[in-house]
Amino acid sequence: MVNTTTSNANVFAPTTLKDALELRKNADLIPYCGGTDIMVSGKCEQSEYLYINNIQEICQITTDSDFIRFGAACAFSDAIANQHSPAILKEACQQIAAPAIRNAGTLGGNIANGSAKADSALVFMVTDSKLRLVSADNERILPIQNFYLGGGKTALASDELIVEILMPKHGHKNYYYTKVGARNALAIARTSFAGILDVDTESKTIRNIAVTFGAVKDTIIRHPEIDEMLNGKTVSEAKGLKEAYISAYNEAIKPRPGRVSVEYRKSICMNLLNDFLSMNGI
Repeated sequence: MVNTTTSNANVFAPTTLKDALELRKNADLIPYCGGTDIMVSGKCEQSEYLYINNIQEICQITTDSDFIRFGAACAFSDAIANQHSPAILKEACQQIAAPAIRNAGTLGGNIANGSAKADSALVFMVTDSKLRLVSADNERILPIQNFYLGGGKTALASDELIVEILMPKHGHKNYYYTKVGARNALAIARTSFAGILDVDTESKTIRNIAVTFGAVKDTIIRHPEIDEMLNGKTVSEAKGLKEAYISAYNEAIKPRPGRVSVEYRKSICMNLLNDFLSMNGI
């Protein structure tokens, strides 16, 4: 384990997860991987940090029978290059900032900062991924939907680290992803949208539909209870329910004021949702 001092910041850099979790017992240590958020925050001075990017255990992308398992310290560029990453995640990561940020910023960090604008987190939300949260004395699996508490707050305990993101292996090949920003390059999302539609090819029955909206409220918007309106229906039946489905989302989405108007964000959300449905014959 390495302990370094940079300016007035004290940095601990363990090389094993066990050592990192022991250090994590100290609530004053701020964990980070790529540090892309810390660098622009101006809060690097007079702090103690737990640098976890040297831990190989959380820098890998593997699979098992049910999940693609993304180590929390994997960079966006790692996800883009890895053969196990689904196309929807690769597309989202490719639209994150510039190459330097994609090489440094990490999947776990993008989730842990609690931002509703987090591009990769939007994809993990729409695929109903789970988070493996570990402390020195405990381990738990938490649905990502339950991780966000609003206002930048998360369910991560003071002694825990996000170790892995578990994405279901199947059901997300047919997807729709878009990010609306002020410009094409290096844009932070003003509104973002991801949708997946898994349809049985023989019966034309919808096995799963899921949509998410980012940068609209203080957390990523996901309403599985509304999506349930179309699950189990044929595409033809879903088309008949389209108006009610869109109306339900229109009621549920209440954008927060920001740099762009509430009305603008709302209209974009509804347009993207309608486009997603129309492209899939609904």
